[in-house]
Amino acid sequence: MEFRRTEIKDVIIIEPAVFGDHRGWFMETFSETWLKEIGLDINFVQDNQSFSATKGTLRGLHYQLNPKAQAKLVRCTKGSIFDVAVDIRKGSPTYGMWVGVELSAENKKQLLVPKGFAHGFMTLTEDVEVQYKVDELYAPDCDRGILWNDPSIAIEWPMDIQPVLSAKDENAPLLKDAESNFTFEDQK
Repeated sequence: MEFRRTEIKDVIIIEPAVFGDHRGWFMETFSETWLKEIGLDINFVQDNQSFSATKGTLRGLHYQLNPKAQAKLVRCTKGSIFDVAVDIRKGSPTYGMWVGVELSAENKKQLLVPKGFAHGFMTLTEDVEVQYKVDELYAPDCDRGILWNDPSIAIEWPMDIQPVLSAKDENAPLLKDAESNFTFEDQK
């Protein structure tokens, strides 16, 4: 298992060890032990899975307000996505910055998105399945979003197309207008 801190140190790319032989392969996709080894204490309580039929489908940027904020451990089990985490913690030195990584069934990478971050992804292939763990149950009253193409965030989505969006995502507010109750707390 390899853990790579990104430009935003709280967002971590996880590259699992894959063991293969003539039968196929095996990998460990989650262990509470390896999270604790890198100093994280996250108790995942729910697994989610989405399917997107069309290449260029964009889901996000989503988050839940405190006290129902969610950390997410995201992986793509069929096809490929460009996965993004955006820092929305007021007072953070990386506020409004984003990290993006390709997650695919082939590369088996995962992205750990901490609380205080908006999350979204764009499908790079047809017939995509994404699975993710969350450490808080879905709370519709705390569910919020930010517009996927907010110019103040300037995410460099990998496809220059009009994405397939839900009505909710198409009408999400800009970061400056989005409701957020996250603040940056230095954990030194």
